[in-house]
Formats: sequence, structure tokens, C-alpha cells
Amino acid sequence: MIRINPYEIMLLIEPEVAEERHGEIIDRVKQIVEKGGGAWISSDTWGRRKLAYEIKHQGEAFYYVLTFDAPAPALHEVTRVLAITDGVMRFMAVNRLPGSSAKVPDDTPQPSDEQFEEPVEAGA
Repeated sequence: MIRINPYEIMLLIEPEVAEERHGEIIDRVKQIVEKGGGAWISSDTWGRRKLAYEIKHQGEAFYYVLTFDAPAPALHEVTRVLAITDGVMRFMAVNRLPGSSAKVPDDTPQPSDEQFEEPVEAGA
């Protein structure tokens, strides 16, 4: 009996890669998942975002969250292919928690209701 696990991949694609190539990369992952006996759930586009730190002298990347159910060998094949695919900057595959969803983060800072007091210097 083959166990099907829920997975999620955060995929970062280099900013100079053409938009058509993004679709090709995602379609290739989808084909591998389905060929490996898995079920494709969704591909969420987070768009072009600033990186927390530069990767290969790049300050931005296109973010995608790929969600699917698949056996472990299919995930292994997906990660192998992504590792050798031109244009893929980084990716991370994780087990998806039941009931979780990949929501696009809100870039606007939320106002805080907390009031912070000024620090008091010791010995004053």
C-alpha cells in the first residue's frame, strides 16, 4: 500500500526569467506529481517580492506556493527536477498540515494597540 502525503512547496523563481517559463516550471511539477500517482491541488502566485537577503546577488524573486498530495517517491522526483531546473532560485518542500492554507502575506504593517513605555535607565 502506497501512502499519499499532503505536501506544499514554496518556490522562488529568478526575477529575470520570463513569465511563460514560470508556467512551464509549474506545469512540469504538476505532471511529475500526477504521473507519480499524486493529486494536484493548487498553485498560488504570490508575485514578485523582495527577499530578506540577497541570493546570487538578486534582491527579488517570484514566489509560488504549490500544493499537492503525493507519495514520497513523487516528491523526491519533484525536488530532484527543481534542483536542476534553470531559473529556480530556491524551493522548500514541507508536509502540509491538515486544514492549513497558503495565504498571500499582507505587506501592510498592522497598527498595534499596545502602548510601549520609554525605557528607564538604571541608576538615574
